[in-house]
Amino acid sequence: MTTTEFGAWVEAEAQGYLEARGLKLVRRNYHCKFGEIDLVMLDGEIVVFVEVRYRANNKFGAGFETISTAKQRRLITTAGSFLARHRRLSRRCCRFDVVSVTGGNYHLHFLWIRNAFQKP
Repeated sequence: MTTTEFGAWVEAEAQGYLEARGLKLVRRNYHCKFGEIDLVMLDGEIVVFVEVRYRANNKFGAGFETISTAKQRRLITTAGSFLARHRRLSRRCCRFDVVSVTGGNYHLHFLWIRNAFQKP
């Protein structure tokens, strides 16, 4: 499996993890000139922008620890672009979650951090 294929598989597994907890997928891999959002989901009426971060282990820190303030700004700007293009969702409350994934050999562990950051 290539790195790209593995990354897509981890994102799909994170999506399944969140769906099993009641979230509904709106869009995978939203791209615009500002950046990318891995998953856009609904948690009831709340629009959730999800960043998925994978690490084989936490030896050098967990995946969620790698999200810099600059990355947060890009995610917020990208989310704004998404909402501008999807008016039916633009009046809903939003939040930014992180799913930090660790493991290997097809045995993944998930840490779901709701409302992982606020607008910097």
